[in-house]
Amino acid sequence: MRLLRRPARAQQGPVVREVRCKTVLNRSSISDYSLNCYLGCEHGCVYCYARFMQRFHPHPEPWGEFVDVKENAVEVLSRQLKRARPGQVFMSSACDAWQPMEQERELSRECCRLLVDKGFHLNILTKSSLVLRDLDVFDRGTVRVGVTIVTLDEELVRLWEPRASSIGERMRIIAQARAAGSETAVMFGPLLPFLSDSQASIDSLFALASDHAVSEISVDALNPRPRVWPSVAGLLRREYPDMRERYRRLLFDRAARALYLRELSERVERSAARHRLGDRVHVCF
Repeated sequence: MRLLRRPARAQQGPVVREVRCKTVLNRSSISDYSLNCYLGCEHGCVYCYARFMQRFHPHPEPWGEFVDVKENAVEVLSRQLKRARPGQVFMSSACDAWQPMEQERELSRECCRLLVDKGFHLNILTKSSLVLRDLDVFDRGTVRVGVTIVTLDEELVRLWEPRASSIGERMRIIAQARAAGSETAVMFGPLLPFLSDSQASIDSLFALASDHAVSEISVDALNPRPRVWPSVAGLLRREYPDMRERYRRLLFDRAARALYLRELSERVERSAARHRLGDRVHVCF
């Protein structure tokens, strides 16, 4: 990507850079393709795995405080679609495609429109109610609309996902997308050790999925991905100092992690069976 203009900080907002990209639809290990109209994300989730992108695109600002806008994304995608074979496209792997910046830019909307018109299938995962704006685009193709939920506790949500939509708004996404004819999905994760991974907490998550007739459910554990631990450790130091060492062990002590993941998997299996959702659940750890 090539920087176009000097960065400008919006009042109480992220540093925004206009960049030009050479490709926007890329082969992916998550799906056939992934597509990111932005690098960086305003949601600022403490556990965000996409922080690793700063290894390849260094920024002086912390993750969550900058966004690179691929201002030629629609033009580039239009060119790529002349040759690309239709397949599954994950939206998105290095940002939330419907973060606040998208309200004005509409890059994700226009890229989705092009993909649907060319027969691609979209796999959307977001924490933003802005995605509801684009249901009119989705209804012309095969689209699965999904949301990420870490916990049903809104106070925890504000700590760990400070600028994402509320849980109530995320479930409204599922309800309205399903009513509009789209398949729906939910990613429960990463489940937070000692905060949202108890049997009761997982039961509550699965009950919500059952009530909303979600088509597909994924469950993930907190992972020690690059640059994640310093962010998580910082929050724990401020809010839960007694948990910091316990988290460190679960992430980096091999034996402790193996035991934890086994017990977590058992809790997930019990909840899935209790709510008769076993055939819809995919465990990602």
